[in-house]
Amino acid sequence: MATTRDNDDASNRLLASVDWFTVLLYLIMVVAGAVSIYASTTTSNSQLSMFDFDTYSGKQFLWIGFSFVIGFSLLLIDRRLYEAYAYPIYFVMIIILIVTAFVSPNIKGSHSWLKFGAVSLQPAEFAKTATALALAKLFSTYGFQLRGWRTYIAPVGIILLPIMCIILENETGSALVYFSLILVLYREGMNGFVLFALLCAVSYFVLVLKFASTVIMGIPLGTFIVLTCIMVVIVLMLLVYCRSLILGRNVAIGYIACALIAWGLSALGVHINGYAFFFTVIPLSLIYLLIGMFRDDLNKVLMTVIFAVVSIIYMFSVTIAFDHALKPYQQNRIKISLGIEEDLKGKGYNVNQSRIAIGSGGLTGKGFLEGTQTKLNYVPEQHTDFIFCTIGEEQGFIGTSAVLILFLTLILRIIAIGERQHTTFGRVYAYCVASILIFHLTINIGMVIGVVPVIGIPLPFFSYGGSSLWGFTILLFILLRIDAVRSEYGTW
Repeated sequence: MATTRDNDDASNRLLASVDWFTVLLYLIMVVAGAVSIYASTTTSNSQLSMFDFDTYSGKQFLWIGFSFVIGFSLLLIDRRLYEAYAYPIYFVMIIILIVTAFVSPNIKGSHSWLKFGAVSLQPAEFAKTATALALAKLFSTYGFQLRGWRTYIAPVGIILLPIMCIILENETGSALVYFSLILVLYREGMNGFVLFALLCAVSYFVLVLKFASTVIMGIPLGTFIVLTCIMVVIVLMLLVYCRSLILGRNVAIGYIACALIAWGLSALGVHINGYAFFFTVIPLSLIYLLIGMFRDDLNKVLMTVIFAVVSIIYMFSVTIAFDHALKPYQQNRIKISLGIEEDLKGKGYNVNQSRIAIGSGGLTGKGFLEGTQTKLNYVPEQHTDFIFCTIGEEQGFIGTSAVLILFLTLILRIIAIGERQHTTFGRVYAYCVASILIFHLTINIGMVIGVVPVIGIPLPFFSYGGSSLWGFTILLFILLRIDAVRSEYGTW
């Protein structure tokens, strides 16, 4: 009798400790997602109910029902088991990903789905949780910290292994999600210089491709801009990173003087080749730094020189990699997203129609089930990756803003949950969840409005699909179970 009472008390304490505000946000989003799916797939002649299992929305409500069961079952599991079995779960998922690449059927060129009768599941969606658990387990290991380069091998390996397995399945979009976990490494002590380098890499890639067709001073405009950016970065690194006012000032003065001389000679009719200019000025500045670095922080000045050299090598490798490493359809998607090419009837059709749908919604939208782009099926896959355009057309700016506010609130709440954890495991896992959601939200919205390539990233809790919904449900409710233990420490 006492045992039953104790179990009831424990269950009541658990339920009282669950962050019900986060659960409420989850419920609002999944229901709003199912309603949006109904709106995106129902034509004016349809007589089917929103809950009819012959409709996508009816199937989504079925997935939602199972998600509730999965979510609340996860709350009943002892939170210590998640930490204890983090590595086994991770390695089992890696094996499943590898097996999937070889046994799954070819669906639109991808081998990423396992079929169980009438049900198909995508293991990559569940591998996100396994990877987050493994990272959290690693960082909670006694004495583990990101200090020397050797300490990065294990966390980077945990992130890269599922990426390689998913690329083997030819599912590049899903693989890219795992790169968002770099934000977790930054939270746990990774040098901000790494994030800065990644930002530069992305910027240089875009600039080189975007402005490759225009020529200035005998070189592509993209190359000209990137080399100018590299010069600016060198000066900024000397001033901010190296904290050397003298070196930064002298290099900046040298760059400005050389630029003025080149401009003056051009005004007199002397042709100045861009490559000759940049590959005279930049090497001379780096030689000056190598000579003068012994009077300053040796390692930081040397890092500035290395960063500049690697940036130049990377700049020249962008075009080579783009032409030879990417497949033609991937090249086309990037070119269309960057505005290099227009293909309103081919690769750019989805994005163009999505923009029209969102723009036609105006401030308040056309009303529920009144979207003409939706009803006439102008936007393919609008119930999956392009669900946001249905919301934009029917609910307008107000509706899309409400969705973004919901996501912002959820992400900030998850970060707050992470910061109130009393264990490294809980904190790292929370930041993994937040990073994955941020990536999905950013890429999906950017994809729908045409600012990033179309890579098949679903909008969490809104896009149709059992694998996506279950994957995010598991990811979130494990966090809620880990967080529920905070009552043992007397925290809010």
